[in-house]
Amino acid sequence: MGFTLVLGGARSGKSRHAEALVARHAAPWAYIATAEAWDGEMRDRIAQHQARRDARWATIGAPLDLPGALDQAGDRPALVDCLTLWLTNLMLGEHDVAAATAALEAALDGRAAPTVLVANEVGLGIVPENRLARAFRDQAGLLNQRLAARAAHVHFVAAGLPLVMKGDA
Repeated sequence: MGFTLVLGGARSGKSRHAEALVARHAAPWAYIATAEAWDGEMRDRIAQHQARRDARWATIGAPLDLPGALDQAGDRPALVDCLTLWLTNLMLGEHDVAAATAALEAALDGRAAPTVLVANEVGLGIVPENRLARAFRDQAGLLNQRLAARAAHVHFVAAGLPLVMKGDA
């Protein structure tokens, strides 16, 4: 079956599009959340996402352990939102990004249920001015490339409009 990767910029509509892709399948669904509410703004963003989802969604928190969360999702269609925050958590915690990515790929290979991954496309803007931001941009681009190569479907969302880049709609 393979998985779907949904890319886009901030506030592009990618999460809403990904939710609609998962909702094409029979409920219940698993929402694998990588965000951590470190401040009021992030708590508000998380609340906005939660408000869109009804009781058919079971939320699994996974700031670091995506393979474990995918395993916990079992045979339910799953949405991972988002890989970019997961990467942030890994980098800020000084975890091994390559090993974590390989573990994620193995977990995705082992899933039979529909899976949709959301990630920000951060490489379209100006070159960041500090080393950590440049390293993050580079790692995010490499992660997106690596997963897009393995994905059955890749969608890019801009202004709420999805563009199918790989596979079918």
